[in-house]
Amino acid sequence: IMKHTIYLIAILLTALGMFVFLNFFPRSTVSSLERRELKAFPTFSMEALRSGEYTTSVSSWYSDTEPYRDYWMAMSMDLKKARALQIAPAEEQIAFIAGDDMPDAELAEDFEMISENDGAAGAADRGSYGAAVENSSNPTAVASEAQTADEAEAANGNMAANAAAANGKITNQGIIIVGAAPTARALMMYFGKNGGEQYAKVVNTYHEKFTDVQVYCMIVPTAVEFYCPEKVKSRVQSEEATIENLYAHLMPEVKPIRLIPELKQHTEEAIYLRTDHHWSPLGAYYAARELCKVAGVHVPDLSEFDERVTHSFVGTMYGFTQDVSIKRSPEDFVYYEPKNVEYTTTYTNYSIDENYRVTAEHKPYTGKFFFHYRDGSGAAYSTFMGGDCKITRVVTSTKNGRKVLILKDSFGNALPGYLFGSFEEIHVIDGRYFTKNMVAYVSQYGITDIVFANNVFKAYQGGRQYLKFLTQSGAVTYTPRPAETIAQPDSLQKTNFQDSLSTTADLQKDSLQKSHYTLHVSATLEEEQRHADYTNDCTNHLEESNLSFEEQVTGVEN
Repeated sequence: IMKHTIYLIAILLTALGMFVFLNFFPRSTVSSLERRELKAFPTFSMEALRSGEYTTSVSSWYSDTEPYRDYWMAMSMDLKKARALQIAPAEEQIAFIAGDDMPDAELAEDFEMISENDGAAGAADRGSYGAAVENSSNPTAVASEAQTADEAEAANGNMAANAAAANGKITNQGIIIVGAAPTARALMMYFGKNGGEQYAKVVNTYHEKFTDVQVYCMIVPTAVEFYCPEKVKSRVQSEEATIENLYAHLMPEVKPIRLIPELKQHTEEAIYLRTDHHWSPLGAYYAARELCKVAGVHVPDLSEFDERVTHSFVGTMYGFTQDVSIKRSPEDFVYYEPKNVEYTTTYTNYSIDENYRVTAEHKPYTGKFFFHYRDGSGAAYSTFMGGDCKITRVVTSTKNGRKVLILKDSFGNALPGYLFGSFEEIHVIDGRYFTKNMVAYVSQYGITDIVFANNVFKAYQGGRQYLKFLTQSGAVTYTPRPAETIAQPDSLQKTNFQDSLSTTADLQKDSLQKSHYTLHVSATLEEEQRHADYTNDCTNHLEESNLSFEEQVTGVEN
């Protein structure tokens, strides 16, 4: 009898503990592992109650928002991994994650299909998760014209983090996990066949429009081109084939920047991030050198820069895959700041809505080009300019009359910092966020060189958004989408922080900062990424969303 009594008491205490845990502990609101907002408590109405919709929604909310949801999910993944039979050596282990199996995975805007009917941001079918994680406690933020430069810079660093990881769907794609912790690598599979002709037409159009400006085309390959295991290569297409086909359709006067031959010589170095979909700052350095060689300007040497490091970086690929091998394979995010050149950075920020469409343009302000993120931050890729949702102008002490305009996706963010000693001015415009008229902009600033710097996925999709820049009025014209397609926030708050894309977006990204935007939820994964002044593409980690901006990032003086 005593034994049965003990069992009964144990069962009752366990049940009581579970009841207290599930009903009195804080509910989860955002999942960084699933890269989504969790269900919100439904609004009561008699009609919903009579139809049964209200009780069904409450039940869904209850099961979706259990306390510490990500913790339990991670534990479950650990157990599955531990039970798996690992026969191959760690370095030979390969796992494939199909796109349709991903938890509503939204990969950075960088890989997103662009619709001609989209708004100024030029992107379709975007979710709000990216904003949610970066500033999970602050669903929406709007930049104030009266903001101080410091506040603006803080907001800038916030959003950028996650853009990268937050906005484009991986549909029908997949990710390869190569190796095991602590050196696992995630690779986005590429399925394009040749292609790129439409993108070449866009680049050619710029050459025809700006006859006195030299136009360059730099297509950035992704890591799968260099690190795909031999046994898997038959499952993916060649990015080089697409790139060379695109270059073959350029006008003779347009100068291609071929990166693959140069990058192939450095594959033993960390030219691509293992846990993020971007290349590393070192990879961008080699690309910047190739650009400068072709452009006939000073070619930077790494000795001209100070090395900085953010330790224990885990980027967008963990959120996309939920693979514990990636989580347990942190890496150093190493970047470089120029030493012997003076420069001033001016930003013109955009506000965006929950669909990442531009709603307002703000007054220019001077700020820092490089942002320092604390060790362990998944938003580190937002180090450069803090993100995407802005126009950046850098005026340097280099006096050679050369003024370069970089038209880019988030892969291009890591390029400008290497060019301060090579160009008098560097202008940076993201293909998703620009409302001015390009013809007027090039004329106003006396641009001498235009560089298209986008990853191969974007190039394969055509780059039609750049054509709009040539004819648009130069003013923000915003028409909200129908109410049924826009998730309206229950409340608006000022964003206090965070970075990635956006996770990944994330960009976004990597989501830390005081936001400059009108966002439904603050930015993508801790990593990202980019919100407050963007978000993008791709990403800040959820665990960082509870930290203050000051704890997440400290600006670095020019």
